[in-house]
Amino acid sequence: MKYWKYYLLALLVIFIDQLSKWATHTYMQPGMPGEILLIGDWAKLHYTLNPGMAFGVELPPPYGKILLTGFRLLAMFGISYYIYKLWQRRAVPGFIACVALILGGAVGNLIDSIFYGIIYDNAPFGAPTPWFHGQVIDMLYVDIYEGFLPANWPLVGGSHVSLWPIFNIADSAIFIGVVLILLNQNKFFAEERAVEAAPEVPRRDAETSEVA
Repeated sequence: MKYWKYYLLALLVIFIDQLSKWATHTYMQPGMPGEILLIGDWAKLHYTLNPGMAFGVELPPPYGKILLTGFRLLAMFGISYYIYKLWQRRAVPGFIACVALILGGAVGNLIDSIFYGIIYDNAPFGAPTPWFHGQVIDMLYVDIYEGFLPANWPLVGGSHVSLWPIFNIADSAIFIGVVLILLNQNKFFAEERAVEAAPEVPRRDAETSEVA
């Protein structure tokens, strides 16, 4: 039953994510009046609602949100099963942990989409039902840069740029999981290929031999 530790990691991400969103909704005002500075004007807490995917991308209404939530549900079950299969194949524990971070982040935002229209009454105006139309709560604001790029830069010179992502704990877990996989892909997948090339050993027999 050792594979359960990866699901516990995902549950930990979900718990921290939902706790942070509850605290944001309960104790902060939306928008600039409720901003809390963390590191000067560069990093702050800023309560905002995201009706769609990352960076506010939305599918066409009125049923685009339901389709998005349905896709997230399928992804949740798919990733959960994938973690179990990785454990069966004796994949690198670090790789499975990264996938667990992605699962926790996906479920964290899925909870918002399904329930927040009811719990926090934050479904967009005109939504056909508050169920499955909840807006994701974001609060981590990194104000990287906003202004005009130097005019002598090729192609993009003189254009206005706004780099100020607003995200949440769930988004962070997904981002960290993906980045760690990309940075360690040689290690993760080289070892996995070696395991796949080795003779197949039942998981229980392998663990018994390790103990012996």
